Amino acid sequence: MRLLKLVPDNTNIKFLKWRIPFFVVSILLIAASWALVMTKGLNYGVDFAGGLEVRATFTQSAEAPVTDLREDVEALGYGSPVVQRFGEDNQVSIRVRLPDDVAANQEAAQEAANEVVRTLQAEYPDFRLDGNDNVSGKVSGEFRQTAVYALLAAMAAIALYIWIRFEWQFGVGALFALFHDVSLTLGMFALFQLEFSLQIIAAILAIIGYSLNDTIVIYDRIRENLKKYRKMPLPELLDLSINETLARTVMTSLTLLVALLPLLLFGPASLFGMVAGITLGLFVGTYSSVYSAAPILVWLGVTSDSFVPEETVADVQEKKARGVV
Repeated sequence: MRLLKLVPDNTNIKFLKWRIPFFVVSILLIAASWALVMTKGLNYGVDFAGGLEVRATFTQSAEAPVTDLREDVEALGYGSPVVQRFGEDNQVSIRVRLPDDVAANQEAAQEAANEVVRTLQAEYPDFRLDGNDNVSGKVSGEFRQTAVYALLAAMAAIALYIWIRFEWQFGVGALFALFHDVSLTLGMFALFQLEFSLQIIAAILAIIGYSLNDTIVIYDRIRENLKKYRKMPLPELLDLSINETLARTVMTSLTLLVALLPLLLFGPASLFGMVAGITLGLFVGTYSSVYSAAPILVWLGVTSDSFVPEETVADVQEKKARGVV
């Protein structure tokens, strides 16, 4: 019985033929993503924005009264709330950024959360409380700062590792690919205003890990082929290396996609943002490994001699002694 092969052995796709247009597309997507982040901003969850979040279901209603809820909570005097449907049409998330004096006092913040819940329970008989979170402004600021440090440290450590294992050009290529993936993920969250919480930081770190894994596999094959085919033009060698690892890339991506799609389509609403981020990262990570991390080696001057050890004085003397030179 013959095994099913998703990618034939003789596959020879000319990926590098379109490296310039695709690289330009990558730059434009990165710029658009950061423009969205700067203009629309990220829809911070309570983890990062501070304040209180109440999640509720209106058990006897087809749709939650979003407009009325916004007016009822705002009337309490804690500020303008953000009321959004959360999962089903009759489920909502109510987020309120508390005044600084209230947020600084844990007891006052908890009392504010309880007051919101009591008011809504009295106003709506079918109100069912699903969750009640309270995060101070100081703690949320520390969360944001720590999350940024975690992402930067992960990317820097990865670039350093690849620099040591391969050459500095490979480190730059991997770092650009990771920056590309993180930027597009942030752009998606800014565009659709999905809630950005600590779960999403975990998703971004998972994207970095997947993209790095795919990039290193391709880089390792490039390094082997640089030693094997010393006279082959670099674009052709990169195409060869990507095609040789294409079966592994396709199989890994499809396996992950099979696991992610059910969660994305039928999973709980609380996991939707994280799963959506990882799903996008699956595609952009594969794309960046092929059209960002590999082509950049051409422009950074990688040659067939990059992994050939330099001949030392001792080596020359040994060759003379053996009569080789």
